[in-house]
Amino acid sequence: MIRAVFFSACLIAAAANSTFAQAPPPSAPAEAPAPREWQSLSPEQQHLLQSYQGKWNTLPPERQQALAKGSQRWLSMTPEQRTSAQQRFGQWRSMPPEQQQELRRRWQQFKSLPPEQQQHIQQSFQRFRQMPPERRSELKKQWRQMSPEQRRSVIRPAPPPRR
Repeated sequence: MIRAVFFSACLIAAAANSTFAQAPPPSAPAEAPAPREWQSLSPEQQHLLQSYQGKWNTLPPERQQALAKGSQRWLSMTPEQRTSAQQRFGQWRSMPPEQQQELRRRWQQFKSLPPEQQQHIQQSFQRFRQMPPERRSELKKQWRQMSPEQRRSVIRPAPPPRR
């Protein structure tokens, strides 16, 4: 939960910065994914998704693709990663719908950033996670006490890509 909140704060902070707040360039419309046949899933995926078997053909292709991708990702996880994912999912489900929607919005905002800026945010987040807990708490407290103007002045834009 703390990770999600901090990551969301990073996204908000990045979006507040004028260098990040620019609208992403218009992109070509994405092609809709083709429907996926139940038989195209591996036996392990079919087992994981067995509750969808009877209604698989009625699901939108986007949902089929998301379920297939998610099941493949689950199968590739270690037991520790699965436990962690289950805990995060439990935290997600316990959030109020408004908070879930806000996190979805922030995630889309992050995904709309150029890859270099996404990488910069991820690196900053990793540096934050590696700090001692006392230092992280101190920084979170300072951040909450700042005005929006102060927050914008603290945020440094991503360095230009090296060439």
